[in-house]
Amino acid sequence: MASLRSVVKDTAVYGLSSIVGRFLNYLLVPLYTASLAAAEGGYGVVTNVYAYVALTLVVLVFGMETTFFRFAGRADAPAQRVYSTALAMVGVVSALFLVVVLVFLRPIATAMGYAAHPFYVGAMATVVAMDAVQCLPFARLRHEGRAWRFAALKLTFIVVNIALNLVFFLLFPWLLRQGYALPHWLYNPSVGVGYVFALNLVSTAFVMLLLLPELRVRPVVDLRLARQMLAYTWPLLLLGIAGILNQAADKMIYPLVRGGAAATVELGIYGAAVKVAMVMAMITQAFRYAYEPFVFGTAAQGDNRQTYARGMKFFVIFTLLAFLAVVGYLDVLRHLIAPDYWEGLRVVPIVMVAEIMMGVYFNLSFWYKLSDRTHWGATLSAIGCAVLLAVNVVFVPRYGYMACAWGGVAGYGTAMVLSYLLGRRYYPIAYPLRSMAVYVALAAGLYVAMRLVPAEWPLALRLGVNTVLIVLFVAHILYHDLPLRSLVGSLRRR
Repeated sequence: MASLRSVVKDTAVYGLSSIVGRFLNYLLVPLYTASLAAAEGGYGVVTNVYAYVALTLVVLVFGMETTFFRFAGRADAPAQRVYSTALAMVGVVSALFLVVVLVFLRPIATAMGYAAHPFYVGAMATVVAMDAVQCLPFARLRHEGRAWRFAALKLTFIVVNIALNLVFFLLFPWLLRQGYALPHWLYNPSVGVGYVFALNLVSTAFVMLLLLPELRVRPVVDLRLARQMLAYTWPLLLLGIAGILNQAADKMIYPLVRGGAAATVELGIYGAAVKVAMVMAMITQAFRYAYEPFVFGTAAQGDNRQTYARGMKFFVIFTLLAFLAVVGYLDVLRHLIAPDYWEGLRVVPIVMVAEIMMGVYFNLSFWYKLSDRTHWGATLSAIGCAVLLAVNVVFVPRYGYMACAWGGVAGYGTAMVLSYLLGRRYYPIAYPLRSMAVYVALAAGLYVAMRLVPAEWPLALRLGVNTVLIVLFVAHILYHDLPLRSLVGSLRRR
C-alpha cells in the first residue's frame, strides 16, 4: 500500500502540471474560438494540423519512452548509457525528419491542403522535432523521481505560450482598434491562425533551452544495447501509431470523408467541444506519468499484481468522478468556448467515455510490456484503430462528428476488451471487477438522473441537483474504499 501511495503522490505532482497546465491552456480555447470564427473554419485548421502533429510525434519517438523505462531498470544496463543511447537514436531520427520536411516543404504542404500556407507545416514540423527530442529528458526526470522539475518545465511552456497568445490575439488587436499603429513586422492581422503555430514554435524553443542541462550528456552510444532496444520498441511504435490514430484519425480524415465546404467548419466545432472533455485526458496522462516508471521500477522486486489491481480500481473510480463533474457542470464549462461552438457539446459525454476506456486499456497494457510481448500491444491497438476508422468512414458522411465520438468508444472499447481477455491468459491479474462494475453502474445511473433534470429549470437549481448527485457518488467512495469507512465503523462500535 505504501508503494501505491508513492504513485498517488507523484500523480498529484504530475497532475499539477497536467491539470493546472491544461486548465491554463483552456484559456486559449475561448481565445481561439472568439478570434477564429466558426463559420470561417479557423479552429478547424488548428484541429487538423495538431492531429498530424500528434501522429508525427509518436513516429519520431517510436516508443523510446517506455523502452527507456524498461531497460533503465535492468541491472545489466546502466541507466545513463540507456539514456544516451535512446537520446541519440531519437535525435538522429528527428533531425532527418526535419531536414526532409524543410527540403520538400511546398509539396508536403500542398498534399496536406495548405499550399497557400506552407509556414503552418514548416513551423509545426520544427515543433514536433523538438518535442520528440524533449521526450527523453522528460522521461529521465520521471525515472529519477524529479517530478517537481518535470512539472515546472511543463508549466513554463504553457505559461509562456499563453502569455504570447494573449499578446497576439488580444492585446495587439485591441491596440489596433484603439488607433495605435503597430509595426508590420511585429503584428499583421492577416496572419491569423498562423500565429497559433508561430507562438507554439517560440514556446517550444524556450523550453528546449531550459532542458539543456538534461541534454548535455556524454555521447555514449552502445550499439549492442541499441539493437536490443530497437527489437523491444518496434512493436511499441506500431502500438503508438495505432493508439494516436485512435485519438487523431477522425480529425485528419474528417474533411476527406465528410466532404463539402462545411467540413472544416464542423471539424472546428467538434475540436472545440472535445477540448471541454479533455479533463479526462489530463487525469489519464497524470496517472500515466507516475504509474509507468513505478510499474517498471518495481517489476524486479517481486509480484505486484495485487497493487496493479488496486491501481486499476482507483483509476476507474476517479475517472468516473471526473466524468460526473464535467457533465454535471457542463452548463458552466461550455463558456470555455464561444457560443458558435456550443452545438458540438453533445459529444462531450461520449468522448469522456472513450477516454475512460483508453485509460483502462493503458492500465491493462502492462501485461504485454512486463512479459516482453509488446507485439500484442501493436496488434490490439491496430484492431481498435481499424474499428474506429471503419466507424468514421461508414457513418461520418451521414452523422457528421457524432460518428467520430462513437468511433472512439468503439475503437477503445474493442482494444480494452481484447487486452483484458488476452491478459487473463498471459499475465492474469485479479482485478476487482464486481466492485468496479458497481461504480460504473452507479455513475451511469447518476448521469441518467442528471439528464432527466428539466432544461427549463433555473441554472442554479439544475447545478444544485447535479451537485447532490455528485456528492452521493463521493459518499459511496468514502464509505466503501477510503478510510472513512473504518472511522464510521469505529463510531458505531462505540
